[in-house]
This record gives sequence, structure tokens and C-alpha cells, in this order.
Amino acid sequence: MGEIVELFITFAKIGVVTFGGGYAMLPIIQREVVDKKGWITEEELIDYYAIGQCTPGVIAVNVATFVGNKKKGIIGGIAATLGVVFPSLVIISIIACLLSNFADYTIVKNAFVGIRASVCVLVFNVVLNLWKKTILNKSSFIIFILVLLAALFTNLSPIVFVVFSAVIGIILQNIKIRGNEE
Repeated sequence: MGEIVELFITFAKIGVVTFGGGYAMLPIIQREVVDKKGWITEEELIDYYAIGQCTPGVIAVNVATFVGNKKKGIIGGIAATLGVVFPSLVIISIIACLLSNFADYTIVKNAFVGIRASVCVLVFNVVLNLWKKTILNKSSFIIFILVLLAALFTNLSPIVFVVFSAVIGIILQNIKIRGNEE
């Protein structure tokens, strides 16, 4: 039972200190569950990011569910998910009650300008960390460029990108293996 509570509390702390949505939570999730707790590896976290991106829901909630499930099964997944969502639910409920009264104040508008800029930095940091750990060879760089171009010039679903990347990864690795056999 202690590990279930620890999952809930860990993800509740992540949820309460992170502003800017799911992507802003990702570096904090990495620090807490990979670096501090050692519950998963960086490679597993990157896999969870990828799967969480192409499954329904907020990526941070999906990642929390995956981490909790790995740690303590279905109950762990539920505890981590509730933990990451609970602070937001409480905070959003309070803000919803107050925001309509204060939304037009200049200081509130200016605060949101600063918060949005900070969130951009947090998301950029996630991208840089993913880049360093993922783009390790020519094959992964080629896949990155292909998906980047497709994302910039089409409105395809992230699921299409993930499936496409998996197929291209398999093809490129098979070509590499066959080239080494000859």
C-alpha cells in the first residue's frame, strides 16, 4: 500500500508544480521517476512519450499511467493517474471560480504572457533531451527529417507518424543488418 501512496503523492507533486499542460510536465516527470526514484529508465520514458502522444488523452497523464502500471500494475496506474490529475482538478476549479472576476486585469494578462513564455522553454527542453537520446545515428535522423517535413506540411494524426516511423525504422534496420551480412 505504501508504494501506491508514494505513486499518488509523487505524481500529485508533479501535477501541483507544473503549469502549461502535459508537455510542460515531461521534464519534471523525467527528473522524478527516472533520476530521483529510478522507477523507469530514460529509454522507457521516451517510449512512454511516444505511446502517450498517439493515445487519447493528455500526454503527461498517459505517461503517469504507464509509469504507475509498470511499478504496481493496474492499481499503480490508477494511483499515478489520479495523482497527476487531482491537483489540476482542484486548481482549475478554484481558478474557474475566480478567473471570470480577474481575467480583464492587466496584471493577470501579463502574468499569462510570462507563463506562456516559460512553458515554451519547458517544452523546448523536452525536445532537446529527446533529441540527445533519440537521434543517435543516420537512420533515426532520416526518420526525424521525414516526420518533421510531414508534420510541417500535412495535418496527419500523430498515430500516422508513429506507425510510419516504426515501419521506416524496421526497413532501415533490416537494410543495415543485410548490409553487414554481405
